[in-house]
Amino acid sequence: MLANTLTFIGGGNMARSLIAGLLANGVAASRIRVVDPNESQRQLLSNMGVAAYGTQEEALTGSDVIVLAVKPQVMASVAHSLAAFVKQYKPLVVSVAAGIRCTDLSRWLGGDAAVVRTMPNTPALVGSGATGLYANGLVTKDQKGQAESLMRAVGVSIWVNDEAQIDAVTALSGSGPAYYFLMMEAMIAAGEQLGLDSKTATLLTVQTALGAAKMAIESQSSPAELRAQVTSPNGTTEKAIQSFEQSNLSGVVLSAMQAAQNRAVEMATQLGAQA
Repeated sequence: MLANTLTFIGGGNMARSLIAGLLANGVAASRIRVVDPNESQRQLLSNMGVAAYGTQEEALTGSDVIVLAVKPQVMASVAHSLAAFVKQYKPLVVSVAAGIRCTDLSRWLGGDAAVVRTMPNTPALVGSGATGLYANGLVTKDQKGQAESLMRAVGVSIWVNDEAQIDAVTALSGSGPAYYFLMMEAMIAAGEQLGLDSKTATLLTVQTALGAAKMAIESQSSPAELRAQVTSPNGTTEKAIQSFEQSNLSGVVLSAMQAAQNRAVEMATQLGAQA
């Protein structure tokens, strides 16, 4: 459990999800502060029991961990505004913004900042997120534990040893929820074409996705083994699987994820070019 004072810069959906997870895990609201210029956002945060501020000065005092939860496009200016505090007090800085490399963030923070870069995904909003984490060389063992506890408040967290792997995490779990939603869309549409009404097709699709994910999480068998177990020889499932394979589903998925990874690299380069 986190035993530090945390200040969130940005109070949007991801920040509120993390805060809700921390509170549910026993972190005292008195140790959580949030800075957001939007009054309506601050009201939502105040309703959660945490202190919300319109500016940084008062919120930063005594902070051990700063969580940057702002849009990537404004990260450079936000980091510059924090540089003096970070250089003087050496807090852990955790970024939940996509596409910002540790070297660029540390540079904007004045250099020599302990930075953990994370790549969460949107199911964090419902406590079922999957987050990849990477720490630069200045992050201590205790600080890694703090960052991991933070992200575990909304799901599972996995460390990578090479920052370039964060781009693969982005392509897999960061963008991944949209892939499953697209598959659900296709299954619902197919169900309707096969004669089901929209409500029935939607309910069956969503519940099937939930059940399959639950089985994959709770089973000792791999997804490949689970798929084989429900694929009876010459049965209906086998015919569907054969159709997927003939359409090169694996190749389509690989191509899509490579495109996502390439775009993640491009975005990081573009965003990092900011002064």
